[in-house]
Amino acid sequence: MTVPTDDVVTARTVYRELERLGYDRAFSFEAKHDPFLPLAVAAEHTTTIGLGTAIAIAFARTPMTLANVGWDLQALTGGRFVLGLGTQIRPHIEQRFSMPWSRPADRLREMVSAVRAIWAAWQDGTPLDFHGEFYTHTRMIPAFDPGPNPHGPPPVFTAGVGPRMTAVAGEVADGFLVHPVNTRRSLEELTLPALAEGAARSGRDVSDVELVCVTIVVTGRDEAEFTRSHEAVRQQLAFYGTTPAYRPVFELHGYGDLHPELRRLARQDRWDEMAGLIDDDLIATIAVVGEPERIASRVCDRLAGISESVSLVNNRAPDPLHLAEIVTDLHT
Repeated sequence: MTVPTDDVVTARTVYRELERLGYDRAFSFEAKHDPFLPLAVAAEHTTTIGLGTAIAIAFARTPMTLANVGWDLQALTGGRFVLGLGTQIRPHIEQRFSMPWSRPADRLREMVSAVRAIWAAWQDGTPLDFHGEFYTHTRMIPAFDPGPNPHGPPPVFTAGVGPRMTAVAGEVADGFLVHPVNTRRSLEELTLPALAEGAARSGRDVSDVELVCVTIVVTGRDEAEFTRSHEAVRQQLAFYGTTPAYRPVFELHGYGDLHPELRRLARQDRWDEMAGLIDDDLIATIAVVGEPERIASRVCDRLAGISESVSLVNNRAPDPLHLAEIVTDLHT
């Protein structure tokens, strides 16, 4: 489950409730608030549920800062943490975070390797001697070495959309977080081949990489709740449609012309009009739509033979705590 983070204070209760309802893992994501702080709070209020970021913006940070926070959260959660990283897009990295942007796939690949080199220095006493094109880490003294983690280093998941970023996950990550703009067809034709190509480059099997299919859900317990969920997804897809990286999925299903029009409206700050361009057929193509009792079977049909890991996204409409029956159905 991807947990809404509009109100950071809810971290004191929402993760504990998700654990009670039977969720296996809960991800925070980076939007209005830091993605790591809620998980530190959640670690104190849960005992079994996996906790991770989906995603933390990698290029807003350095490998050392990511290594530190990942190490500490792995300890605080008792080995339940997953460091999920994504790149965001160039304007945000340069204009919002004032950080460098170049060759994002190569940079992310190197960042994951650098984080792992730092962890190896702490866990195994390996000399820190990482020399990359983007990052160099050669200094580690006892005053800044936390020492071995009793739970070992956490797994690293990466996220992405296009073939190059997907291949990076196959090369260096423990898991791949598929962006919610996906369909069964896009998973089969775009995601899996790129993931397998990356894995082959590192001499790995694609089965070594956990494929987490982040899946948008439209549902509701009554007509009003269903409509609210449906319209929230319409607005979300309009926002996603402005990003070039997601265009291949739209094109795959005959909506390639939608991207330039959405970008034009976004540049004019006509955000309210953009949702009107997202028709019901496109929502039904990308999201899993239906009454709560039908969602689990439709998710299973969509991912059969592709992945057994799904992270539900419902744009806070309805609240994830109200999807307990779906979680129960997925487990059975």
